[in-house]
Order: sequence, then structure tokens, then C-alpha cells
Amino acid sequence: MQLEAILKKYWGYDGFRPLQRDIIESVMSGCDTLGLMPTGGGKSITFQVPGMAFDSGLTIVVTPLISLMKDQVDNLKRRGIIAVMLNSGMTVVETRIAWERLVNGRARFLYVSPEKLRNAFFLDKLRRLPVRLIVVDEAHCISQWGYDFRPSYLKIADLRKVHPSVPVLALTATATPQVADDIMTRLSFREGSRKFKMSFTRDNISYLVRPSENKIYDIFHILSRTEGSGIVYVRSRRKTREIAEFLTASGISADYYHAGLSYETKTERQNEWQSGSIRVMVATNAFGMGIDKPDVRIVLHSDFPPSLEEYYQEAGRAGRDGKKSYAVLLVSKNDKGTLRRKLKLAFPERADIRRVYEMACNFLNLAIGEGYERLMEFDFELFCETFHLQRQQALAAFHLLSQAGYLDYIEETESMSRVLITVDREELYHIDASPEADRTLQCMLRQYPGLFADYVQINEGRLSRDTDLDQETVYKALLELNRKKILIYVPRRRTPYIFVPTSREESRYVQIGKNIYEERFEVMSQRVEAMIDYAYEDGSCRVSRMLAYFGEEKACDCGKCDVCRSRKKSPSHISKEDMIGRVWKYMQMYPSGITQTILERNFTPYDRLAGEALRYLVEEGFAVEDHAIYRLTEYSGE
Repeated sequence: MQLEAILKKYWGYDGFRPLQRDIIESVMSGCDTLGLMPTGGGKSITFQVPGMAFDSGLTIVVTPLISLMKDQVDNLKRRGIIAVMLNSGMTVVETRIAWERLVNGRARFLYVSPEKLRNAFFLDKLRRLPVRLIVVDEAHCISQWGYDFRPSYLKIADLRKVHPSVPVLALTATATPQVADDIMTRLSFREGSRKFKMSFTRDNISYLVRPSENKIYDIFHILSRTEGSGIVYVRSRRKTREIAEFLTASGISADYYHAGLSYETKTERQNEWQSGSIRVMVATNAFGMGIDKPDVRIVLHSDFPPSLEEYYQEAGRAGRDGKKSYAVLLVSKNDKGTLRRKLKLAFPERADIRRVYEMACNFLNLAIGEGYERLMEFDFELFCETFHLQRQQALAAFHLLSQAGYLDYIEETESMSRVLITVDREELYHIDASPEADRTLQCMLRQYPGLFADYVQINEGRLSRDTDLDQETVYKALLELNRKKILIYVPRRRTPYIFVPTSREESRYVQIGKNIYEERFEVMSQRVEAMIDYAYEDGSCRVSRMLAYFGEEKACDCGKCDVCRSRKKSPSHISKEDMIGRVWKYMQMYPSGITQTILERNFTPYDRLAGEALRYLVEEGFAVEDHAIYRLTEYSGE
């Protein structure tokens, strides 16, 4: 079947986006290929279409995010394409069913977490499968210079040894030239490999940086003067709720989202936002991966991301439909110091790292010499409580221990409850079960198709509503059916894990090398400073500086960022001296003082010039500043 016919049949598109077909043809000709495609560029099409174009065989997709893995597998199933996944959160029966489909050639795609590749037995089983393409999604994770380096990604090279003739497609939305070269080296790209880079320019997005003394008010102010769907990104779970409640009380439809919410709540809120029932989602960076909403008109950042890579990805969720959109970063005078302090907190002292390693091993009851390649459930909150550790302190230590190869902390993943009926349909007429269990079973059969063929996600709350039974009764009914071997019931759970790749060592022998500590600190420092430069330096076009960071030269300024706009706004016939006089007269009307934000708003579109005038008055002693309130001095006010 022709590539366009496959694209039309399964995805409904009439044609490919830029570079998609080039990448597809490259991997189908057997070339190792690197695809650098910005957020919203359609990366998944570049491996899903060739996966269906091969007359037979399997496409393996390595991805670090279980949630994204689930979304893609579910999306493929809805299109009539059989895909399976293998990750640490699956039951033994689910894993067995997945392997049966792979061995029997029924699945076209296998999504796998990089941690699975550590297991030699697992790699040996993969050796027997007819693999046609290996895909490495979020490929920047394999580079030690990437912003999200994961040691488990280094094991992908072992997968290449298992299938040495199979082409590899590495995909990422954000990579500097150094990271791109490192990806190709670490994946052992062969001679004749190809690299395709889509421009990082998003001409329909206006990138704006706005000084703010009261961010929650400015978020409301901006959203009330713009239209369409939006996202507000913050860096703490508490802030998501506070801002969402403030916006709702102020008349803007909003809700909040973070990793600590239940699976059902996250799914419900995401669906409401996707459908337009909720206009604005206030969220941590847990929100966004795998979300394909084309009509997001504005992405606001109340807090700084730690790197331009992350900012570009998150801001790039605006305007995927190609229409005019905005990416706004709110900046206060304290943000610069906050970002630098967070960097230092990410690198605790080596002695503290060794101490956390010893605590974790004790918590898991691992003796010296035990634990080799073991995956264990890990109650992170109880661990911190037991040893009186701050959450961020423990996470920072775990991150460095992971990079040094001592243990991997796998963030908690939540899975919905799942059910698989194990008896034949005829046997259901003769089951011996309580009336509540029978009512629950009949309701499931009506609501959820496919229960006899595969695990199906269920919602106990919905079953409770439709059966008129309370949730506790529904839960007990499902346990009864499970006990009678009528079905397999896997209750919802949230489970963090620790994977121990090597046997436990005495903490004094734990080595956090220079490449893990000092060199990584230097790399992250450079990222932080690049983010600070983007936000605080207003001497040149912001987009041009961001593109230069990613190794792309822009022929001319964007004309739409706040720096470019200010140049257009600032008229030559209004001098700085004239503006100083205007600001001085304006401040005379407010003897108790005003904020710089209010002043600048009242001098739009000459706000930047007004800010410069205010700074001059302070420097020359004509005005004073007290806790961000500016007022004229007694002398100048007379």
C-alpha cells in the first residue's frame, strides 16, 4: 500500500507534514535516522506509518513515559492497529498475553520502557521476534548532555546488538547540536545515517516576557484580554489549585492538574479541557505530554522552567493548528535567584547522597551484596517520613544515584482498575455468585466490550452509579468474582518502584564521579543561565536567541516578541527626557506610591520607555522604592 494511502486509511490525513515523508523513506531504506522535530511536528507518524507499511514484522518503540506509552497504544487500538506494551506496572497475566501476541505475530508495535532492556533474558526473547524498526522516542534522554539524561537509555545500545541490521530512528523535539551528535554516537549510528532537522521556528507564536509584581493578578489580566483555550504552567502542586480557584472565582473557567491527582480525576479534567468545557488548565509539567489539542491560543508560565529545552516544549503546545497564539513568561525580580538556588539544591553534598543510598537500602531490607537487578515497590512518602527527609532532598539524591548506576527511582505510576473475564460466555449462565456480584458482572458486560479478549480498564465509580450499589459493595463484588476465577480483577494502584541494577555496596564505596557531579552541574548551570538570559536580557530578539541556542540561525528578528514589539512601539519623537517629565507628573497624582506594573500599564504602548524613566528618577534620587512601591521624594514632589 502507498504511504499516503496508509496515512489516509488509519489517520485520516491527506498528506504528510514537512520532513515526515523524508524520515519515513529514510528508515524504510534501512538508514539509521535522527529526526529533530519540534513539539507538534507529528513525530509519531514517522514511525507508525512505516510500521504499517512493512509487509510484516514488528516496530519496537522505546519511550520513558508509561502514561505516553498507554496513550499511544490506546490510540493505535482505536485505529484498528494492534499494539502492545511492556513495562514494570503490568501484571504477570498481562505480560503473558502481550508476549503471546508478539510471538504469534499479531502485534505490529511493541512499546517498551528502557528499564526492561536491562534484563538479559528479556533481550534474548526479543532476539526471536521479527523486528523491522527500532524507535527511540525522547532520544535526548540518552545523551549525558541532554536536559533529561536517563542512564537506563544507555541500554538501548544492547538492543542494537540483538538486531544489528535493523535501522534505528531516534526522535526528539529539543536537542542542541552537541546533544544531536551525542545521540547518534551512543546509538552507534552506522555509515550512511541521516539527520533531518525541522526548523524550530514557530512563526504563528508570539513569545512574550512580561515583568510581574503580582503574578496571579497578571495571569487573570492576560487571560481576560485573550480568547481561546489556555495552559498556565507552575512548578508546584499547591499553586495549581490556588491559581485555578482564583481564576474560577474571577469568572474564568479553569481547573488544575498535577501528578498527585487520581487517574480518574486527571482523565476527567483532561477530557473536559480537550472538549472546551474548561477553558484554562493550571498545571505542573505533568500536563502536556501526549496531549494533542490544536487550538491552544495561549501558554502562560508563572514559574521558570529550568532550561530553554523545557520552556520551548511547554510553550510549543500553543498554536499547533498554525493560527496566531501566544507564549507568555511572567518574570519577577526574584525568579533569577530562585532558579539558581534550585540548581544548587539539585546537587546535595556527596556525603548526603551516600546517606540516602544507605537509608533506601535499609528501607528495602537489602543486605550488603543483595539486590542485583531487582525491581521493588517503594513507598516514597513513608521513606521520607521514616528518615525525616525533605521530598526534594531525597529526589535529588535519587536522581544522582540513578545517574551513577546504583539505583533507579521510578516515579509513581497510576493505573486504572482492569478486568479480564476468564470463563466462556456459556459458563456465565451457570455461575454461583451473590446478587451484588451478578449485578456488577452484568453491568460490566453492557458497559465494556472486549472483556473476554483482553484486559479492559473499568471505573468502579461508574459501576456504582449504574448498579445503584455503593463503591465498597462493587469492590467486594469484583473481589468475589476474582476469587471464584470468573475474572481477573486488578484494582487501581499507585506504585513507585526502585530498580537496583547492582548489588548493594557499603555506602563509603559509593562513588559519584566527576562526570555525574561537577560536569553535570556545569552543564545544568549553563542551561539555567541560558534561561535567565532569555528572560532578562531584552537587547535582542528573544526568538533569535532561543534559536541560536538550538544551533539555528535566524535571518532576521521575529518581529512579534516583546523586544521586537517595543522597538516598533517606541516612537522616535518621544524622547527619554520627555517621558521622565510625564512619569514625574503622573506620580504626583499618587503621593502614597504606585507599582511599576501599574505605571507601565498606564503608559501603554510606551511602557518600556516609562520603566526606563522610573528607573532614572530612582537613581537620581527623585523617587524611592519601598517593597516594590514607588513614590516621589518630598523634594521632587514640591
